[in-house]
Amino acid sequence: MTLTSAAPAALETATSLESVFAPVRSQTAFEEAVERIGTAIRLGLLPPGTRLPAERELCAKLGIARSTLRQALVALGQSGHLHAVRGRGGGTFVVDELPPAPPLSAELVDRWPELWDHRLAVEVGCAVLACRRADGDSIALLHQLLDAMERSTEDFSAYRQLDVRFHIGLAEATGNPRLVTMATEVQGDATRLIALIAHPAEVLNSSNAQHRRLLAAVASRDEGATAREMAEHLRGTEHVLAGLLPPA
Repeated sequence: MTLTSAAPAALETATSLESVFAPVRSQTAFEEAVERIGTAIRLGLLPPGTRLPAERELCAKLGIARSTLRQALVALGQSGHLHAVRGRGGGTFVVDELPPAPPLSAELVDRWPELWDHRLAVEVGCAVLACRRADGDSIALLHQLLDAMERSTEDFSAYRQLDVRFHIGLAEATGNPRLVTMATEVQGDATRLIALIAHPAEVLNSSNAQHRRLLAAVASRDEGATAREMAEHLRGTEHVLAGLLPPA
């Protein structure tokens, strides 16, 4: 394989890459790093064969810990966007040939931010009401679903079914059938979108950690923390979609 790479100096001075390697927000650092680098690859700002800057340099530019950066690089490797080369002249490189994009619905891709806004509005509200109303049995069931999700990160089909059940379970905990219907609808839209991207285990592990924090907030009856955790969870997935979703 020929590793043709952009010179580090060119990366350093390219105006179009300044936003890619600008500092990210701490709460969604992993997901934002995936979005930034994935988007740069998709748009050709990081062409095939390009070697990424050294980890220390990337960490400084993005303002994140090395462990967080490595999570993002592993996720992008699992999704087929990056690969690592060891030894002299090694590093992390953009693959020569990106993974094939699945068939797309142009309408779905064009409307995905609107659909995600809808999901955010419905699910934050459901989570807050679940925080007020969930009983012990509901909390226990949600814990069981999280445990099962953590055992399913290598089987996305099984993982996604459990993920959907968890989010609808929060709506069920409100005791409001209309909200359950709305939550089911937004999960249907989310599933159609999520099916269009790769599903690296690192991304699923990060999502599970967010689920844990969310459920802890619900169980403690902390409405403010519940709203924040759900919003951050959905924002994290939004960043991954923005980074990995192919153009229409």
